[in-house]
Order: sequence, then structure tokens, then C-alpha cells
Amino acid sequence: MREKLKAYIAAFNACDDELYPQLISNADAEQFLAENIPLIDCPDKELERIYYFRWWTFRKHIKKTDKGHIITEFLPSVPWAGPYNSICCPACFHVREGRWLKDSENRLKEYMDFWLDGHGDLSAYSTWIAHAVWEYCCLKDDFSYGVKALPKLVSFFEKRETIHRQSNGLYWSNDNRDGMEYSISGPGLRPTLNSYAWADAVAICRFAEMTGDHALAAKYNAKAKEIKDLTEDLLWSNGFYRTIPMEENETADFRTRPETPAAHDVRELVGFVPWYFNLPDNDKDTAFYALTDPNIFQAPCGLTTAEQGHPRFMEEHDHECLWNGPVWPFATSQVLVAASNLLHGYNQDTLDKQDYYNMLLQYARSHHMTKEDGTVVPWIDENLHPATGQWLARSILESWGWKPEMGGYERGKDYNHSLFCDLVLSGLFGIGVEDGQFTAQPLIPDSWDYFRVENLWLKGKQYRIVYDKYGTHYGLNQGLSIQAVT
Repeated sequence: MREKLKAYIAAFNACDDELYPQLISNADAEQFLAENIPLIDCPDKELERIYYFRWWTFRKHIKKTDKGHIITEFLPSVPWAGPYNSICCPACFHVREGRWLKDSENRLKEYMDFWLDGHGDLSAYSTWIAHAVWEYCCLKDDFSYGVKALPKLVSFFEKRETIHRQSNGLYWSNDNRDGMEYSISGPGLRPTLNSYAWADAVAICRFAEMTGDHALAAKYNAKAKEIKDLTEDLLWSNGFYRTIPMEENETADFRTRPETPAAHDVRELVGFVPWYFNLPDNDKDTAFYALTDPNIFQAPCGLTTAEQGHPRFMEEHDHECLWNGPVWPFATSQVLVAASNLLHGYNQDTLDKQDYYNMLLQYARSHHMTKEDGTVVPWIDENLHPATGQWLARSILESWGWKPEMGGYERGKDYNHSLFCDLVLSGLFGIGVEDGQFTAQPLIPDSWDYFRVENLWLKGKQYRIVYDKYGTHYGLNQGLSIQAVT
């Protein structure tokens, strides 16, 4: 599998214009990835290729600073970023994706410290930082980092409460500060920040129990219950989680859902965010039928961020980043985690593993761009036209002449605000950790006869996971096996 990696990296390097190198250059990419990432082999070579491509782009964003290593969203410096070009909006994706690295140098811990120690502005955008720390600890099967960080997680939660919590107990957020500019629903009580707050409260409760601080655990358990109850009572409407539109200077003291103006009453992909954190009970899964319906979210080139039947779908605006319909890998990532959670943890019959695979494969196939000379290269950028697959923000920025105040030349190239590798490992292959051992509950399609994952690391021990339906492809065991290597 090392030779497979070598071939992929050589191909990516050969067609790359390395515009903004950081810590790990293209020349060093193969060595770094060989040492740190899980290596995969599977029948779908396009999915496999994009898996390696996304690790190849991820390492581009590892940056060394005098405050430790961080992970960037954009490779060129952008004016709205914080110190060292840091932006907190994608930070929890960075942790979820990066937790799969062997990372013997603890760069990811330094990155979490960067935010929790206040070197960057963790309040600039909505995040789910305590939950991200919990996910990191779960996969590493080591909760010492989260326990140590508990006071900082509590401090951030309390700060967010003072800024965003309304009188009725829910959290207000601006769609722009959710990283979802100019959505149809607009600012208000959104499924995003309320799900993030619930997940953070649950994580804090769990860490507090580990420290023996039962009073703190009870306090955050009560917070989580209140947020969940209000989310179910107020944001669930007509079979979907929806935003209650509000401006920042309004106050939310109502206890029943107010009427939503038609211009803002819409189903959006943010309605699936509660399942990213397993917030809903087992009675709302029918919402997922909309993901496979070509009249709602399913489009030729991906999942639209707003339902296609709304009058304001793909409404024109003079901003380059719109969430009124374009396909965003950011949103697709949240939805695919939600779908994986539904399939792995809920008793339902709305979505099946083939649906998950179809969406993941569609997402993989969107990772390309055709150059002026007709060459098709692997590519990840900001957002896509749902019908053509054109990278929308990129085309707009290019037409504006790559303005420096907008991020400059090829701002969105190798854009790092989405998941992919985690969706393969935790979703498609169903890999997790229980009682200190890797486990696997795959969602692979029935047509697959094999897959293999090497170089999985847990507490200094290396594992491999092998699936061979008939025992003939690899010549090892028939079926699924998990093996300790060292």
C-alpha cells in the first residue's frame, strides 16, 4: 500500500501549482503521509483517489507558529483571519479529520490548545469545540487531554451563553457567523448553534464525570436537557428542523414556535445538523428522505444547501459565498456525518447504506476541475453550482481579478473547510474505538468484495482492518477481521 500512496502523491504533485507552501511541502508529502495517515485499499478507485487527495491537501494546511502548530482554512492570508491566518469556523472539522493522524508530535493537541488558550478568537464563528475534543479523545482512547482542558471548555461555554443565549433558553446566531453567508432562512434561532451548544454541554458533562465533579456534570446535564427540549419543541416544524428567523436586537421570550414569513420558511441542509451530534430521538428519521429526492436536495452535482422548490433558491446576490442553494462541501460533510450516525445508531428505514455510499461517491466525484487546456485535475474549493459542478466562488473571484482584499489569487484552492477522509473511515468503514480496541461497522455497498485499512494507530499500537467477502482477494481471513500489527 505504500507503493499505492507513492503513485498517488506523485500524480498530485505533478499537476499541482504549489502556490502557498507551509510546513510540509509537496516534496515532503509522501513521507509525512506514509508515517501518519491510515492507508486504504478498496474497489472504488475514484473514492480511493480522492481519499488520498484530501490527505494530501490537509497536510498543506499544517502550519508552525510560535504558539504551536495550527491548521489553516485558506492557504493564502485572508484579511478576516486572526493571528497566523487562523479561523475558528472549520476548526472542529480539522480536529475530527486530523484525529486519524498518528501525529506522534502532538500537533493536533497544540492546535486545540491554540484555540482554548485564547491565541485565536474562538468566538468569531460558531463552533462545537468541546464535542470535537470529546471525539478526539474517544478515537485516541485517551481522555486525559479533555479532562485537563475541562475548565477552558466550561469558560468558553459560559462566554458563548452571555453572547448568544436568549431569554427562552435557545441560542441566536447570524448565518454569516455560522459560516453560512446569505442563507434563505437568515439569522435567528438556528439548528446549527443550538445543536453545537447541546453537544458541547453533553461533552462537558462527560468530562466532569471523569473528574468526579458530579455537581458540574449535573449542571451541564441539565443545560443539555433544556437545549434539547427547546430544540425539539421550537425548531422541529412540519417534519424538519428549521430556523426561527430573528434579528440580533430581537429577544426570544416565546415558548411556542412563532409563524415564519414565507420568504424565510425553508428546508435547508442545516436541518440535519442535530443528527451530526445524535441529538434527535428515534422518531424523526423521515426527514432524511429529502436527501434522495431530486425535487428537494438531491442535484446532479451534490446536495443543495436549500430546497430547490423555494422561490429564493439560487437567488442572485453580489456576494461570492451564498448558501441559498449552491453545493458546499462544508454542508455535505455535516450531512454525511449525520447520515452515518443515523445508519449506525438509529432504528429506521428511511435511509440505507447504499444511499450513504451514493452520496459519498457523488461528493468524491465533485472533487475535480477542468483547466483551460482541457486537463482534468483533482480539486477542492469552496462551493459548487448544483447543476454544472462549476466552482462558483472561484469563478466569481477570478472574474473580479483575484482582489487582494478578497484573499487574492486562487483563494479557495485546496480549501480546508470540510471532511472527506473521516467520512470514509468512520462512516463508510464504520471504524471506531470501544474499550481500547478498534471496531468496524461498515456501510459498504453489497457490490464490494473487499476493503483494507492499514496504519491505524491507537496508544502506540498499530492495527489493520481487512474485509474479504470470500477470502480470495487478500488470501487472508474470510469476512471482516481486525488485527494488531505491533
